This record gives sequence, C-alpha cells and structure tokens, in this order.
Amino acid sequence: MLISATFSKPSKVVEEKLGKAYLKVRIWKNPSPSAVSSNAYISESFTEKQSFTKNLSKDDAEKFVEENAGTTFKNCVKRTETEEITYLANRRGEVKKLVKKLSVPVSFKTNKEKNYILKEGIPVPFLIELGVMTKEGKIVSSRYDKFRQINRFLEFIDDILGDVKKLCCGDGDFNGDRPLRMVDFGSGKSYLTFAAYYFLSEIKKIPCEVFGLDLKKDVIEHCANLARKYGYSNLNFAVGDIAKYSGETSPDIIVTLHACDTATDYALKYAVEHNTKAILSVPCCQHEINSQIGKNTVEGNSPLAIFMRHGILRERFAALATDAIRAELLEENGYAVQLMEFIDMEGTPKNLLIRAVKKQSSNGAVKKSSAKDSILNVLGVKQTLNDIL
Repeated sequence: MLISATFSKPSKVVEEKLGKAYLKVRIWKNPSPSAVSSNAYISESFTEKQSFTKNLSKDDAEKFVEENAGTTFKNCVKRTETEEITYLANRRGEVKKLVKKLSVPVSFKTNKEKNYILKEGIPVPFLIELGVMTKEGKIVSSRYDKFRQINRFLEFIDDILGDVKKLCCGDGDFNGDRPLRMVDFGSGKSYLTFAAYYFLSEIKKIPCEVFGLDLKKDVIEHCANLARKYGYSNLNFAVGDIAKYSGETSPDIIVTLHACDTATDYALKYAVEHNTKAILSVPCCQHEINSQIGKNTVEGNSPLAIFMRHGILRERFAALATDAIRAELLEENGYAVQLMEFIDMEGTPKNLLIRAVKKQSSNGAVKKSSAKDSILNVLGVKQTLNDIL
C-alpha cells in the first residue's frame, strides 16, 4: 500500500501535463480515521509562491505516481509499508529505479531511538488538528517525517534559549511585561509556529509572544482560527510579505523554515536591522546566484570551471556559496554563526540550518560589511558569482 510519495526536480513538461509550473508535489495517506475512499490520500503541490492541496482516491494517487515518477518529475521517492522506491531520471529521459526493502518503516524505527521534546503517546491538540497525531497521541505513520522535523527544530530553539534570555534580561527572566518574542517568517501551515508556542508556553513555562507571517490568506485564516480555538492568546498570524514587514516590536528570535530564495535574505536583513538576538534559518531554493551563473561564466582554466559544466553541480555549488556568504555577513554584523545539519536527507533535501546568536559583546550596531556587501548586501546577489571568484 502506498504510504507517501514526494516528487521533485520538475521536467520541462510539468506545466503542460499538470496545468501549473509545480516545483514539488507530496502525496500522503489521509490520517483521518473517517476518510472515505474519495479522499483516501492528500496531495500538496507547490509552485514558487503558492501551494495547492486536494484529496485523492487510492486509484488516483497510485495513477499519479505511475504517470509522473521519473517523467514529469525527474526525482520521486515512493514509500510503501515494506519498500522505499526511488525513481531517478537522467537528461536522456532514462529512468533508474532503486528499491530498498524495509523490515520496519524507517520513520518508526528512527523515532523509537530518540527521546523527543513532543512525545508520542501524549496528545497535543494542534498536532491532532494538523493531522500529525491521532486523538490517542499516536503519530500517524505518513507524518513521522513532519513529527521528527518539528522536534528537531524545537531542539535548536531549546539550545539557544539560555543565550537569548541572558541577552534580553541579563540575570532576570522573561515575564508578562517583558515576554520572549519570536517571529516565524514564511510560516505556511504553521506546524513549527504552533510547536514553538506550545513548547515555550506549555512546556518551558516562558511568557512569550509568537507571530507567524505568510503570503497565503486562506492558510493564515485557518491558523488564526486554530489559535483562537485552543486559547493561544499570544500566538498571532498575519498575511504579509517578508520584504515589506515592519513589526511594532523587535523580535528576540526569528525563524524561517524553507523560505524560498531571497525571502530568506529579507528575513536575515530584518533580523540584523532589528538587533534580533538569535536566528534559526533553513534556506530553500537558492536561485539568485544560480540564475546568474552558467557553464560559460567561469574561464576554462579556472579551478571552478568543473563546477559549472553540469547543472546539478552548478545548482549545489550556488546554494552552498549563497549560504556561505549569508553566514559570513551575519558574522560581520555581530553574530556567532554555525551551519548545521537540520535533519537527515531522508526527511528533507534542504537540510542545512543557519544558527546565529548575537555575540555577548555586540552593542547591536549594524556594522558596514566588507566587499561582500556589494555581492549580497544581506538581500539578494547583485553581481554574478564570477565577479568574486
């Protein structure tokens, strides 16, 4: 039985076949016990700026995998109860199929080896509402990756709380007059936003204000209604563009999970300008440099020329270069920066996390960056990568 399928690396025919220029599609088994045959599966399709969700029957879900794995999308990872099947297509259209037998579902096995912050068996209202947990507190099998991802991010938040408290309160504590303030830029369906609020207010008992910002009005309205339903009075949401956001109070922590391309840079720019004490950012779709370089932009005798000859290497090189420059600029603006693995590649291919904490000696003044300022300026690349190599 199909448990889930994730499609990535769209081919040139994706818009012709599916009606929109989707970058990624995910299909998973509907966790609702009351799901009928017509909505046995849920699909979520992502364009550059939007996501679209719909229900599928079992036949429709299996047909979509059969027709699009390795063709419409060059990469596909399909999971059943006993196998993990990976489809990989090359430039000639040849599809390679890799089959990995699973004696125990990987996500089950991994979860039982780790003591998570949000524990299985203890019902968490918002996780039940979002389809990650059953009412009994059991993790839905097709949502284990999301459960692990949420817990991993909470671990990163937990790691920085001591430093943030010292930077904000000295030897004191957060209180009703001075709560911990966190903003989630590009909050989407807000799994992480709800988890962070629950972790800070219910588990750590820290007075806090958590805010989620996203472009999708319908998603934000749903999240706001959910927050009201559970009485999360200090958890708020708004529709807005990260590039144009101007909050009334400066956040102590800014998080971004897969904010696409320069949306990450707008979030980092906002953090630097508002003297944010800590940043946790998992970048996504670093297109800005990649769009400016090609296989002919580096001289043939340059040691970097070999990275430009193949699209997949050029893409990965551009992503690493982008995040390296982001880290350097944050260092220059008074942050101690670490680049870390967010979660293993099985959970998400976008698994690099930028963790930046304001240095104790920093007075909050934004320093003028070095020559790299003319390249990234914390907000998008202004020159081709070739100009700095």
